[in-house]
Amino acid sequence: MIALLQRVSSAGVEVRGETVAEIGEGILAFVAVQPGDTKADAEKMAARIPGYRIFNDDQGQMNRCIADINGGLLLVPQFTLAADTRKGTRPGFSTAAGPRLAEEIFTHLADCAARRHANTARGHFGADMRVHLVNEGPATFVLQTGRR
Repeated sequence: MIALLQRVSSAGVEVRGETVAEIGEGILAFVAVQPGDTKADAEKMAARIPGYRIFNDDQGQMNRCIADINGGLLLVPQFTLAADTRKGTRPGFSTAAGPRLAEEIFTHLADCAARRHANTARGHFGADMRVHLVNEGPATFVLQTGRR
């Protein structure tokens, strides 16, 4: 499982012109599920993301997590993060989980994250989404679970 975290001052998701999720200051996490990912991987990621310390403390050091700043967490499924880009000029997607597994694991991740952090929102799996964000820093981090 791959999660691309972005520290944001705001982020939101629109589907067909309607806002379906939004947060203020916090973390926008684009999430890709890979073949072989399990619910255990989702649980590990759900524990890691809210606790990831990417917000500045009073000394300007990244020592605070979203709970420390009372921030939001927005999870957005994005299978293209798992693309194989090692050669050629067109991405391959055999390195991404199929839709059925990916939706099951993403939903489990989002449910687990919401139990850990009340201010959690999510994009719609399989939808054509418009994601709006203001990246602070910019600060972007890649987290991975499992054997990759």
